[in-house]
Amino acid sequence: MKGNKHLTIVIKLGSSSIVHEKTHQPLLSILTLIVETAGPSRSDLRRMDVEKKPRNQPKNLPRIQALAAIGQCRLMTLYDSLFEHLRQPIAQVLLTRNDIADRTQYQNAKNTFVELFNLGVIPIVNENDTLAVSEIRFGDNDTLSAITAAMLQADYLFLMTDVDCLYDKNPRTNPDALPIEVVEDVTSLQADVSSVGSSLGTGGMATKLVAARLATSKGVTTVITRSSNPGNIASIVDYCQSLKQAQARAQQDTPSRSLTPAEDDSLSNSISSLQLEAISKAPLHTRFLPDPKPIGDRSFWLLHGIAAHGTIFIDEGAHRALISKAGLLPAGIVDVEGHFVEQEAVRLVVVPTKHPAPSNLPNGHAIHASNDSREHR
Repeated sequence: MKGNKHLTIVIKLGSSSIVHEKTHQPLLSILTLIVETAGPSRSDLRRMDVEKKPRNQPKNLPRIQALAAIGQCRLMTLYDSLFEHLRQPIAQVLLTRNDIADRTQYQNAKNTFVELFNLGVIPIVNENDTLAVSEIRFGDNDTLSAITAAMLQADYLFLMTDVDCLYDKNPRTNPDALPIEVVEDVTSLQADVSSVGSSLGTGGMATKLVAARLATSKGVTTVITRSSNPGNIASIVDYCQSLKQAQARAQQDTPSRSLTPAEDDSLSNSISSLQLEAISKAPLHTRFLPDPKPIGDRSFWLLHGIAAHGTIFIDEGAHRALISKAGLLPAGIVDVEGHFVEQEAVRLVVVPTKHPAPSNLPNGHAIHASNDSREHR
């Protein structure tokens, strides 16, 4: 990469990116650039003469987890052999949602990553499929990679897939589909998300958009690009860094006085020409811009690190009190749903007095059990 600044980059490659869908043979040319990957049980299907991944049903859970246990050793041996040629040490980190649901364990995981980086070690992260059940799963490795990137306060998250970028329509069936190169707001994005993932993977384009929303909310630039060209990662990072430097220089050159319309147009054209020059040199990709006001680490953990055990419906007055950093009084509770105890996460839902549709708030910690909350209101 250009420049001396050390960047933290999380690269997510799914099973379909690192294993041939029909032969189940590892794609060695791609495996050499893995940081965060998916599916040891998928990569070892061939060794056990299993043609395809068992359906994700409760009766198949022991079989799926057994394949995961078999594949972990095989996959890490392969990684270690590949990285050994680069004299690059690696480490394996296995996570479930339970591991980060507790704030102390979340901090421990974060500290482990930091120490691995200090030692010059690349962590290879995966969900612990051997132990995870539906209640404690992340659901897909796109979500896991986004939470990992947020935990590390990474500069970039790369979500590698089988297309160059996002399109406004399905490019496989619409030759006139246009690429979407930059996304400022994921929630307002109009794109085709018909891809549902391969027979080996668990995600699709929709899960990548969810991951992009999570990562960008924490200030992480998120990129979707083609996994078959892993060398594009360095080119895209160089492009993004060059673009940031060009924009910074342009801002420094801006005089403190107010610009005339002609000067403003000239500066805008100058920045645009720098952007166009960089874009012409960058591989095709979709880049999700980070939120200019990212949420804090604890807020992110409350929102995405833990699962809500119940729902508390509150009125608008309680909502205003919470926004002003005041506490939630029993008088503001309209209803309680589910069962929870003290210090468990709960979902807060505002019930408007005039509009029927309730709105969701970020999760919070309960200071009373669900039964107590019902009695107090």
